[in-house]
Amino acid sequence: MNHDHNTHEHPEDTERKISRSKLVTIGFFLVIGYFLWTEHRAHVIQFLPFLLLAACPLMHLFMHHGHGHGHGQRDDAKDMDTKGER
Repeated sequence: MNHDHNTHEHPEDTERKISRSKLVTIGFFLVIGYFLWTEHRAHVIQFLPFLLLAACPLMHLFMHHGHGHGHGQRDDAKDMDTKGER
């Protein structure tokens, strides 16, 4: 049983290609972000207070998922008897 291992692709080669493509993509976005920041800084800075104000209601909406609001109310009603005791 002789296997030719030279024709198979090594997993390290594919991982290296993926990491290189990620680095190139990150570098591309950094360059684009730099040029957008330098050219449009005045436009972005004037809207920062409004973004801070908009963040408050958005955080309120999205952060309530972990508190259990509105969940499990039917299960509690099944556990209680007619006097409201468990």
